[in-house]
Amino acid sequence: MTQTNMLSTLARRLGIGAAEEHAVRNEEQIRRWMMERLARQLNIAVEAVDTKRRFDEYGLDSRVAVKVSGELEKFVERRLSPALLFEQPTVDDVARTLAQDLVQKADD
Repeated sequence: MTQTNMLSTLARRLGIGAAEEHAVRNEEQIRRWMMERLARQLNIAVEAVDTKRRFDEYGLDSRVAVKVSGELEKFVERRLSPALLFEQPTVDDVARTLAQDLVQKADD
């Protein structure tokens, strides 16, 4: 049995289908991830994150923004611009724009 087949078999046994392995993240999943990441950065409750508030109002500097963009790349499994959090300045903006972009690329 090849390594790929073994991994596929293991994934099936764990209830992970092929579609789930490379699932396109939706807007709500991205929003939730961003809220959790921002809350952890600011040491506040997730519920305290205002998704319409600008990142700079939360005190995020460029170094943190680039780091968050890199972590978000791993979450959505796509290469992202390090300037994403400056071009899309709120959690809602990032979630909406990124989800639309991911769906469009999945359809291509």
